[in-house]
Amino acid sequence: MSLKNMTSFSKRSEATTALPQVSPLTEGPPAAVEAGNLWHNLRHPSPVGCYKQIHVALLGEFVGTFLFLFFAYAGVMVGKSSLGGTPSTTSEFLVFLLFGATSFGASLAINVWIFFRVSGGLFNPAVTTAFVLCGLMHPIRGALIFIDQLIAGICAAAVVDALTPGPLSVDNALGPNVSVSQGLFMEMFLTAELILAIFMLAVEKHRGTFLAPLGIGIALFMGHMVGIYYTGAGLNPARSLGPAVVEKTFPGYHWIYWIGPLLGSLLASVFYKMLRVFEYYTANAEQDDDGRGAKLV
Repeated sequence: MSLKNMTSFSKRSEATTALPQVSPLTEGPPAAVEAGNLWHNLRHPSPVGCYKQIHVALLGEFVGTFLFLFFAYAGVMVGKSSLGGTPSTTSEFLVFLLFGATSFGASLAINVWIFFRVSGGLFNPAVTTAFVLCGLMHPIRGALIFIDQLIAGICAAAVVDALTPGPLSVDNALGPNVSVSQGLFMEMFLTAELILAIFMLAVEKHRGTFLAPLGIGIALFMGHMVGIYYTGAGLNPARSLGPAVVEKTFPGYHWIYWIGPLLGSLLASVFYKMLRVFEYYTANAEQDDDGRGAKLV
């Protein structure tokens, strides 16, 4: 065989034995690429299957928000009914405080655990806003989910009002001697804590991510323990709007239950982005070591 023929044969062999071209992994189905990311399915949707994804997400967020607020509202109503109405003594208030905070925290934890694989389990327009601000969700998708959550909050309040005797009494109100500005910033900081818990426990991957719903529920529990006395603990425009619509009571300061949580979402988003820019995971690099030299960050 001549040198020319050998060269030609070699080229043909390389062409026939070369590995087939495989699309990059990142072009595969989102669920297969980042199945471990709690909120991956809420990121910018691909054109293929976009409508199916958004329909499922909207359904999941509506049902999840409804169930979260239904059990939370109903728990508060049980607490007030067992005390014969609004707490009138310090001991009664402390019992109600613990009952109300537990109702909201536990309801959020279990429903996030149920729905995080469906829609992400946001259940809060302030959380949705934070996801949009951080680039974790497309703005149009965020706007649709924002409205979806508000409607679910109204429906939950209406159903609890229909199923429980007496007037619905789960609205938010400022406490004694609490000014509007104090209530505004209280709502802002409490909401920021909740959203920061979501970012660091669920959005960021680590070895405790599977327990994120529990941590998020505890964050809401603590927010209510602090906020119930001062503002009624809104922390969620959908939670505040529902009872206001059903009871037809909109106090002049109702706006703080919108602006406060939205400012909280902005505050938490800025801080979270700063942590990412500064590569926070290098400050305590061994924290998420699995014991075999592999980092889980």
